[in-house]
Formats: sequence, structure tokens, C-alpha cells
Amino acid sequence: MFFQHIYDKSLAQASYFIGCQKAGVAAVIDPKRDVDTYLEIAQANNMKITHIFETHIHADFLSGSRELAKLTGADMYLSDEGGQGWEYEFDHKGLKDGQIVKLGNLIFEVMHTPGHTPESISFLLTDTPASKEPVMLFTGDFVFVGDIGRPDLLEKAAGMIGTMDAGAKEMYKSINKFSSLADYIQVWPGHGAGSACGKALGAVPSTTVGYEKVRNWAFHYDKDEPGFIQYLLADQPEPPKYFAMMKKLNKVDRPLLTEVPVLKKLSASELKESMEKGMKVLDARDKADFAAGFIPGSMNIQGNNAFATWAGWFLKYDEQFIILADESNLDDLTRKLMRIGLDNIYGYVPSTSVWTETGGKLEKANVISIEEAKKLMKEDVQIVDLRGVSEYNSGHILNADNVFVSTLPQNLDKISKDKKVLIHCQSGDRAAIGYSILVKNGFTNIANYSGGINEWVNKGEPLVS
Repeated sequence: MFFQHIYDKSLAQASYFIGCQKAGVAAVIDPKRDVDTYLEIAQANNMKITHIFETHIHADFLSGSRELAKLTGADMYLSDEGGQGWEYEFDHKGLKDGQIVKLGNLIFEVMHTPGHTPESISFLLTDTPASKEPVMLFTGDFVFVGDIGRPDLLEKAAGMIGTMDAGAKEMYKSINKFSSLADYIQVWPGHGAGSACGKALGAVPSTTVGYEKVRNWAFHYDKDEPGFIQYLLADQPEPPKYFAMMKKLNKVDRPLLTEVPVLKKLSASELKESMEKGMKVLDARDKADFAAGFIPGSMNIQGNNAFATWAGWFLKYDEQFIILADESNLDDLTRKLMRIGLDNIYGYVPSTSVWTETGGKLEKANVISIEEAKKLMKEDVQIVDLRGVSEYNSGHILNADNVFVSTLPQNLDKISKDKKVLIHCQSGDRAAIGYSILVKNGFTNIANYSGGINEWVNKGEPLVS
């Protein structure tokens, strides 16, 4: 058996390439959308991709199953569980609980494991030349390392009222099903630490059934369903806005993107004209470079692992946008965006000089130190904590208001225009986004305490909860 774990750090998303070397055939589980990765693995190992599996209709990324199927001719094996409203609306081979799919000498057994979503399935793998017993379980968003999939996403992100409690009850049943498996079976989940599909995901890529029975909180409520449901639903992180669109696009027929787009380099006049029409500019530079000089009206979303997630909060799928980034970073940024379906990129500019060379002026951000922040707090100032609700509740600066940065455009009325405003987050990244949003919307009284809660605590300053 050939096995390779492919991990996208930007979305904390795992996919898997599994092949039968004797037969020269392979399957991919939960592929990301830039599928050239799997084609290269197949070519390097003289294998043909013939099977594509999905564990469920994903909400956090745009599946590349259809792109990969188009390029390879492989069949898509997708869940037919979940009932009415949970059907994939394009051609595929439907899977039900207990069904067997063979790939050369490998056997995949389907387990219906609802809870995160009604149609969720897991794949139990047996490598028949090595053993008659299953050795691996691919759980998707069912069981993670140290956590389990959240059942509230459908309600919170996609507006499907009533699915949260029902999903929690289904998850309790699925956990009991998982517990019946042999302890030695390896567990390979769909996500790792940093994913919004759970609240306490571990950083290691895999685990075992036995380890999770001992260490995973979910298996400590085996006789307490109400307690399980209460803990499962409590303090889940805010689901990104783009999740609702992913649920739709992963279910319906849609245009395919089989190559990574090559972006158009914009001239100064094209940049100016597009901005005058209201087109958004995402400045993907480091927050310090942005603060030192930025194009008025641009938004600072740094091109790190969180780039796509934050872009998904603030961009609309039917509007074009521009990226400001060094040319060496474009392929990486484009891939991150296409993984959540943000393909509507008008073009890019490599630096702010495209703006200044035609007479445009740059603005500088008002970034302040902890000493300046403490001094400002003694004045008539509004302190705004841009972190999530659960972060804020766990400990915040005295008298700070909480406005999660992703909701800032809808909550501008909560930010004072009459007095000074001090914004902060945990370590400065979200505050840089927030600062650019506020300045774009006409606020001139903003100070960004970029050190945030991390520095505040490290300097021995108090928090309240």
C-alpha cells in the first residue's frame, strides 16, 4: 500500500492519497481544489487515480473532487446518506453505511457517522495483503485528534435552523459507534489545529481509536448524553462567513477550475480606475509594512496561513477584487483563495509604488506601544477588543468593548467618532485588519495597540473576565 498525507496549513485541512502499488491504482480522499498536487504524486509513483472519496459536503473549503475527476476520469464516491436535502446534485457513485469499495488489494468500508453533518461518512481501510483486519479510519470532520466535529455549523454558518441540537444527538450515537472499533486502528482526520470545525483540535496529524477513547473529552460522557451535548455546543469559535457559500458550491453543479489562475498585472491607471469604481484592494503585505505606508482604502490581510479565512469573511463571491503583493507570493496567495472559491481576482499590483508613481499619496497607520496605550486609557477613550467572543470572555482589558473584527463592517455604529478609540486583538494581525476597515470607513480617531493581549499579559498587566 502507498500512503501520503497532504496537509494545507492555510485551512488546517488534510487530504489523503492511497494507492495499491500492485495494481497501480490510487484513491484521493477529500482533495483540495488545486489538484496538481495529486497529479504529481500519481505521476511520481506510476499510479493512476481511479477513485475519489469525500467524507461529507464540506463547509470550510471548496472540494477539488470534480476538478480531479475531470482531469483523471476517476469516479467520485460520495455519500448518499443524510436523507432529503443532503443529496449531491451532480453525477457520482452513491455510498451507504456498510458498503464496500475495492481499490486493487485495498478495501474501503463505509461507516455512516452523522453529527457534524447528516450525510457524514468515514472510511475504514483494510490492506488485504498485510492483514484481514482494518488498519486505518479516515474520519473527515467526525473525530479529530483530541476533539470531534461541531454540529452547529449548519445553523450558525448556513442558517439551517434546528440542525444544531439534532446534530449533537446524532454525534453522540456516532461516538458510541466509533468506540466499538479496535483500539489499534489508526485515525486520520480531515483537520488539525487551527480549523474552525472544532474548538480544541490537536496539532499532530493522526491518532488511534484507543488513544481517543482515553484522551478525547467526547468519550468521557459515554453515559451522560445531556452533558455531552452541552459541552459540545459550548464556546465554539465563530464560523467564517464563507462557510455558507462552501456548503452550496460543494453540493451543486458549478464551473470547474482545473489550473491555478495566472493573475494580470495592473497598470497605475487600471488600479486607480478600479478603486474609483469601489473595487476592494487586499494588501497582503506584513502588517508593519502596511502601517508604514498604505494605499488609502485598501484592506490589510496578511498573506500568511490565515489569509484565505479572513478574505472569506470580507469578500463577496460576485465581486472582483485586487491583490497587492510581491510577485513571488502570487502563486501561493492565488492557491489559498481558490481553495475557498475566491477566483474573481481582477489583477494584482506588486507594490504601493504603482499608486505613488502617478501622484497618489500613502497613509500611515497610528500604531502605538503598550506605554502609549496605558497612557491613552487614562483619557476619555473607547477600548475595542477585536477578538472573538469566547476569547474576550476568557479575559479582557478592563472597560473594553467587544466587536469581533469579522463583524466590524456591520457594527461601525458601535465605534465612537466623538472620542479616541483604541483597538487591539491577541497579537496584532486582526487589529491591522480592523484598523484598515475603520480608516476606509472614515474613522480618523483610531489608535492600534498592535502588541495586543499577548504583550499585555507578558508585561504583567491585568485582565478581567
